[in-house]
Amino acid sequence: MAGFYSNRTAALLLIAGGTFASAGCSGHKPEATSPVSVQAAAVQRKTISQIISAEAVLYAKQEASIVPKISAPIQKFDVNRGSHVKAGQLVAQLENKDLQAALNQAKGAYEQAQAAYATSTQMSLPADIQSAQLDVKATRQAMESARMVYESREKLYNSGAISRNLMEEARVAYVQANNQYQIAEAHLQGVQKVGQKAGEQTADGQLAAAKGQYEAALAQFQYSEIRSPITGVVTDRPLYEGQMAAAGTPLMTIMDLSHVVGRAYISPEQASLLHVGDAATIVLGNQQPEIPAKVTIVSPALDPNSTTVQVWVEAANPHEQLRPGATVNVKMVGHTVKDALVIPAAAVLTGDNGATSVMTIGADSMAHQTNVQTGIREDGEVQITSGLHAGQQVVTEGAYGLPDGTKVQVASPTAPAAPAAGAD
Repeated sequence: MAGFYSNRTAALLLIAGGTFASAGCSGHKPEATSPVSVQAAAVQRKTISQIISAEAVLYAKQEASIVPKISAPIQKFDVNRGSHVKAGQLVAQLENKDLQAALNQAKGAYEQAQAAYATSTQMSLPADIQSAQLDVKATRQAMESARMVYESREKLYNSGAISRNLMEEARVAYVQANNQYQIAEAHLQGVQKVGQKAGEQTADGQLAAAKGQYEAALAQFQYSEIRSPITGVVTDRPLYEGQMAAAGTPLMTIMDLSHVVGRAYISPEQASLLHVGDAATIVLGNQQPEIPAKVTIVSPALDPNSTTVQVWVEAANPHEQLRPGATVNVKMVGHTVKDALVIPAAAVLTGDNGATSVMTIGADSMAHQTNVQTGIREDGEVQITSGLHAGQQVVTEGAYGLPDGTKVQVASPTAPAAPAAGAD
């Protein structure tokens, strides 16, 4: 049996040798493996940004719900839904005949109070002041008479014409008259001070009360004239002329549509990359151009229901094509890296363990698997933070399943097909 296997092996070797000899004698070389056709791109240096995309709901920049302060029938509306209004513009008028009458009455009372105030502050002094003035005048005259008598008797006494007792009587009478005059003068000053102050306080109080009643009536009348607090567009007007406008119930809604705000909810990790003033865009879809915007608010707190962060993105809306309530997509620039190494995202291969690599093309036209670290991704491109250098070629199509060391040939990009003759 052993001899059988030895003979069989020898026969096979002879056959193989004959075959190789035949090939060698024929002069043909074995065919080389054909290169694998791939698409490739060069590693570039460029600016790349971290884009945070989210769905957002549009709101007006400003919104005012006009609520009347009084209840009255609506006399007329000066605007309709869709009308553009200015801040302070009259937009509605409530019935106000009773308020007009009350205002006229209060105005008349106020004017009367003004006249009475002027009269009271300019009229003659009260009777008690006049009486005090007469007392001062009388006591002054009596004091002067007593002084003249005393001075006359003093001269006579000095000349020896009268006795000392007569002179002393005149001196005592003069002192008493002077005291009476001083008392009358002090009384007059006190009456004048107290009386004038009391009169002024009374006049001031009456004037202030009349003025307050007039201003209250004027405010009630002005409440019947409904004016817009902001510049914008009337978006809602639920009532009609003749209906009752109730105090505290919205009469109309006005929105400032010159700017809109998109409110989006993103993760806390994404929100940490954003700051007020960061660039953003609002994407409407349907091949419409993106609208430039900017981040205006990054909420400092999480939404308790979704544990996300609310972010506001504001954009100009001069043609009012953005309507509040619409759902749009927003793109926010969270981080920008200048002079970054960038390759197409399709070139990156991700292993089962999460490691990332690319197939680079060397000078020998061989594909070599190279481990890389990635960073920011934007619009089909990815930043390479380590593993590559500018100018290297990486396989973008055909790298999947391509063995390391495979001979490759970079194919030219496929040109778009030419339109058929006669096609529109």
